[in-house]
Amino acid sequence: MAPWGQTGFQDANSPLMEQLIFFHDHSMFILIIIMTLVMYMTTLLATNKFSCLLISESQKIETIWTIIPSIILLFLALPSLRLLYLLDETNNPLLTIKVIGHQWYWSYEYSDFINIEFDSYMTPTQDLIMGNYRLLETDHHLIVPVKTNTRMIISSADVIHSWTIPSLGVKVDAVPGRLNQLMIFPLRPGLFYGQCSEICGANHSFMPITLEVINMKTFTNWLSKSNPLCP
Repeated sequence: MAPWGQTGFQDANSPLMEQLIFFHDHSMFILIIIMTLVMYMTTLLATNKFSCLLISESQKIETIWTIIPSIILLFLALPSLRLLYLLDETNNPLLTIKVIGHQWYWSYEYSDFINIEFDSYMTPTQDLIMGNYRLLETDHHLIVPVKTNTRMIISSADVIHSWTIPSLGVKVDAVPGRLNQLMIFPLRPGLFYGQCSEICGANHSFMPITLEVINMKTFTNWLSKSNPLCP
């Protein structure tokens, strides 16, 4: 991958991440216009030979350079507020998964089913196979169906952690004694990686998240194999 590609966002795999990328591009477009205008005015003032030392105020220009930034802030604030409410929205989840952060691993519990819970540890470097990512692969993947509203209920058993999947545009703190929730809606199957984004101790860098998104038929087959009580 080229260095330029490494500095950008991951490919969006949820409607929320698509909206976040759109808002980023929208903000950058406005920022480029402002920077271009400021550079043009600076160059113009530096090269202009006309000056008047007797001018101490101009109410008209002061009014203009107060109103225009206010309008620009509205173009940034309104989409930002809309996106903020979208990130907190929860709509009819079909699946609920409880996520608990530990020092230094994650445990998952499928609350809608019986006896489907497991711990997820980072795969040691010596156990990696071809195609695995170092420090990102786990021994057990979190498995969710594609194009399904999935609610994640997140907490911690010891210190503050942070459950993060960049390609889904989600990042929520796991706080001891508190339940935080988020919604994910993966748009395509595949493996997607994240890491704890809160400094939680000596092995903070070694508690990755591996999300495996599969189709609904494969997901139901996995449920049947994981729990014989499932139909």
